[in-house]
This record gives sequence, structure tokens and C-alpha cells, in this order.
Amino acid sequence: MARGLILGIESSCDETAAAVVERGARTLSSVVASQIATHLRYGGVVPELASREHLRAIVPVVRAALAEANVTLADLDAIAVTSGPGLAGALLVGIAYAKALAYAQGLPLIAVNHLEGHIHAVLLQQRQQMSVTEPDLNDEPALALVVSGGHTHLYLARPVDGTWQYTLIGRTLDDAAGEAYDKVAKLLGLGYPGGPWIDALSRFGNPHAVPFSFAQIKHKVHLGGRAPRTRAATSSPIATLDPRFLFSFSGIKTAVLRYVELHNLRAEAAVRVPRMLAMGRPPQDKDDALALCPPDTLDLIASFQHAVVGDLIKKTFAAAESLGAKRILVTGGVAANQELRARFTAAATRRGLFIAFPTLALSTDNAAMIAAAAWPRLVAGEFTPESLTANPSLALGI
Repeated sequence: MARGLILGIESSCDETAAAVVERGARTLSSVVASQIATHLRYGGVVPELASREHLRAIVPVVRAALAEANVTLADLDAIAVTSGPGLAGALLVGIAYAKALAYAQGLPLIAVNHLEGHIHAVLLQQRQQMSVTEPDLNDEPALALVVSGGHTHLYLARPVDGTWQYTLIGRTLDDAAGEAYDKVAKLLGLGYPGGPWIDALSRFGNPHAVPFSFAQIKHKVHLGGRAPRTRAATSSPIATLDPRFLFSFSGIKTAVLRYVELHNLRAEAAVRVPRMLAMGRPPQDKDDALALCPPDTLDLIASFQHAVVGDLIKKTFAAAESLGAKRILVTGGVAANQELRARFTAAATRRGLFIAFPTLALSTDNAAMIAAAAWPRLVAGEFTPESLTANPSLALGI
């Protein structure tokens, strides 16, 4: 293990990615093939199409990652791959290819949980920018918020004997925050993926125009502490979780729908996608924004984002206070949101807490985070058996 080179492969959803990372701290290459153009017309990811596109992209993406890193398969010390959670067919493409490469080269294979990968995206970024003013990443626990199109989870991440252990603190009961963004964007005719467009347009609206709110979450008595039958519940039970740290975004999505119907905004949505395609970029100023949406729609968008970010802040910092956490990691696709970054940073500064985000490139799905998460396991000799298969509902933490 002269150089500690790990090839990471990620194919859990709609990006085919490969990266080479040295000792979990230095990214030598990171290549991502996006499928946005494929899924754009459907307003969301179509699992069957995602699997097909992964099959097309996996070989050239891995070759490009090796070439960019200026290494060969013979130089590698291990191969890491996302084993879940995610889309079953998409995961299987990456797993099958990773297993074939590992077998052919006689390399150890390391399975990585996608959620753990997102947490290590922040740690990788911090290792690459380490300064004397920052806490030692190998000693201090951290509260990690993983917020993306498929996940909204809070974890307490603790380094133990060179590896990391995770305790689930909170999660969404229904829609993930990023999923709510995409569904609201689709409802408003903003196209896919919706998060970047909502983030860009929200700057030009009044965030207090529509008073969205989130109800207090309580355990359902009739369930006797069992998890409700939702997609999120299959991977993360709630029986022992504090209701103060549980999220729910289906309600605000419905509230936006009712507002659109009440104010007759639905007819306007049909013309927005052609306008967006003609513009070809997010709005740069108020005139650009008004060319896409009237003022009341901009106010609705700004109010929606303000409410969602506010709920994430409220529950994340409540959990940090409860746990005595001194540092917070915010990661996942929604962590690229500019308002979220600004408001989380301000909230952490007021409380005297350390906060970190990944770069924008590392916020969305990528393979560098998978390779970084695999490094402690390579050092510990924790390898994956040949029986590895996809686990779409794979849980993280204890």
C-alpha cells in the first residue's frame, strides 16, 4: 500500500462517477457523467433509463478517471463502490463493474454506504484545506446533516480507532428536502433538476410573502413506536428518535400546490420551461427573473425556500445543542444551495460552532467521496465479500 490509491465508483442514482483518491485526503481525479438531459423531459429520474445510461457510461468514466489521475489499474491499492442506498438497477451496474475489476486485478473491494460518502465529502474537503485554525478531524465528533434529493438525515459521526461510527439522530418521515424542491419546481414549471432554479429565482422574491410553517412532529400512537410505511422509514427506523429532530416536507409541498391553485398560477407554469430553455442559464438579475416568473411566483419561490432552510436550521442546531456538538457538517446536493450555506454559516457563527460544507462539486453525487470513505476501511483491512450486491434501502448508523 505504497501510495494508498483507491478507485471509487458511484452509480446510486443518475450520475455515473469514478475518482482516484490518495489516502483519503488527496483527489487525483474525479469524473462525473450526468444524466440530466436524459431525465429532463420526465421531470425526474426514471430508474430504467438511469440503469441504461450507467451501462453506457461506466467504462469510459472509469478510464477517464484513471487517465486524469495518471495511474493504471496496477497502481491501485483498492476499489470502492457504492452499495446503497439508491436505485437497485443503477447500483448493480457500479457494483458489477467494481467486482469485475477487483477480481481481475486481485484488489480488495470495499463497499461504501452512499450517505457515509456524503459525510466524507466534507471531511475530504477539510483534509485538503487543513489549517492550524481548524479542529483535528480525526479526534472530534461532528453532527452531520445529509440533505439531498433522496435523503434528509442527521447523524452524530464519531472517529473510533481510526474508523468512523454513526448514530442516527433524525431524519425525514416522508419527502427529502431535495425531493420537495424538485416537486415544487415541477409544479411551478421550472424544469428539472429544480433545486438550482429555485435557489437562483428565490433571490428576487420576498421570503416573507407566504407564511409557510411546519407542524410539530409527534409519534403516531397507533403505530406503537414502529416506523410509518414510507420509503424513508425502510432504511431508518424512528422508534428511538427524538421527534424534535424529525423532518417532514410533504406538507409544505401540498401547501405550495394549494397556493398555486388558489391564486391561479398553474396556467403560467406551462410557458416557463420554454422560456428557461431559451434563456439557457439561471437568471442573472431581476429582469431575467421576471422574464420567467411574475412577482407573486417569485415571492412564492422565495418563501418556500426560506421556510425549508429555516426548518433545517432549527432542527439541526437543536440537535447540536442537545448533543453538545461543537462542529457541524452539512453535505449532499441541497448543501450547494447558496441561501442554505449563508444562513447555516450565520447561525453557526452566532453560536460559536464550527461548520463546514463540501465544495459545490463534492456536494452532488461523486465518486471521490466514496473513495475517501473507503480509506479508513482499507487501513483497517475491512473488505467486502464476493457476495456483495445492491441494497437499495441500506441504513447507516446504529
